[in-house]
Amino acid sequence: MEKSPIIEVAKKVCPAVITITITKDLPKVEGFYFFPFMGKEFVVPRVGKKGKEKIKIGGGSGFIVSPDGLILTCRHVVSEPEVDYTVILEPEKNYSAKVLAADPLIDIAVLKINEKNLPFLDLGDSNQIELGQTVVAIGNPLGEFYDTLSAGIISGLSRKIQAVGLLSRQVESLRGLIQTDAAINPGNSGGPLVDLEGKVIGINTAMVMGAQNIGFAIPINYAKKFLEEVKKYGKIKVPFLGIRYIILDKEIAQANKLPVDYGALIVRETLGEPPIVKGSAAEKAALKEFDIILELSGEKITMDNTLAEVLQKHKIGEEISLKVLREGKEIILKTILGERK
Repeated sequence: MEKSPIIEVAKKVCPAVITITITKDLPKVEGFYFFPFMGKEFVVPRVGKKGKEKIKIGGGSGFIVSPDGLILTCRHVVSEPEVDYTVILEPEKNYSAKVLAADPLIDIAVLKINEKNLPFLDLGDSNQIELGQTVVAIGNPLGEFYDTLSAGIISGLSRKIQAVGLLSRQVESLRGLIQTDAAINPGNSGGPLVDLEGKVIGINTAMVMGAQNIGFAIPINYAKKFLEEVKKYGKIKVPFLGIRYIILDKEIAQANKLPVDYGALIVRETLGEPPIVKGSAAEKAALKEFDIILELSGEKITMDNTLAEVLQKHKIGEEISLKVLREGKEIILKTILGERK
């Protein structure tokens, strides 16, 4: 019989890989009718006025990281509001799951199920991985094929991509990713990327549509600090400045005749929505709408080094300095970072 090391990886890892299903209470569909439009007929559901039913609207993968039911997955897998998340460990073992914490900046989330003595995976060191190293991706592709393994190699390191969520349609900029040619399909997101020792080195997060064998995973070291904070505080503690802004580049600067092509321009996202959060560090620093934050504690704000990324390097309660361009003049403001609620 074949003695491939991947056989042992499967035996070790698969028991701790789970499927996440997303359901939502929606009005019952009582039938369908034809709707004529521009010479064609479209089939449209007839929605009842009374009663709702739970409808599956999506799903993904994840993996257990503690015997008491902590689960790591991708934030975009569990980003839908007003839905129910169910974890499927085995066909007859389903658990209601609660999202404890989620961070869109690194696309990581922690879930919790109420169970004990669960199988769990060991976390490896993603700083030690090498180009060409053999890896195995595990998950539930298309929401249908449980415990699917795909083997490949690490094809690239420190990749940067723009990813679009299948349900939310939100665009996220992800950096520092592991590229692999192990097949990653819709539904695989949140599952583990493991080495031949069965240790998790990444969290499967994205693929390139229309391409073959170009997938990406979040380095597991990104998740370690995140996970430790959740274990300690029951949530993720993230430094918070308290502004709404856009990051400037040459195209935006030219289109709006701005004096600089870098920095974070403070501006409201929608009419009537204040760009400075009340009681925040930004308000205490006396920041104003249309200020451009050029630097935070000496670090330049650019498209490749965004304000969110720079903030992650600082701690709650730390004093920071802001170099700000206001009405053509550079000023320095100081404030104490708060915590994101």
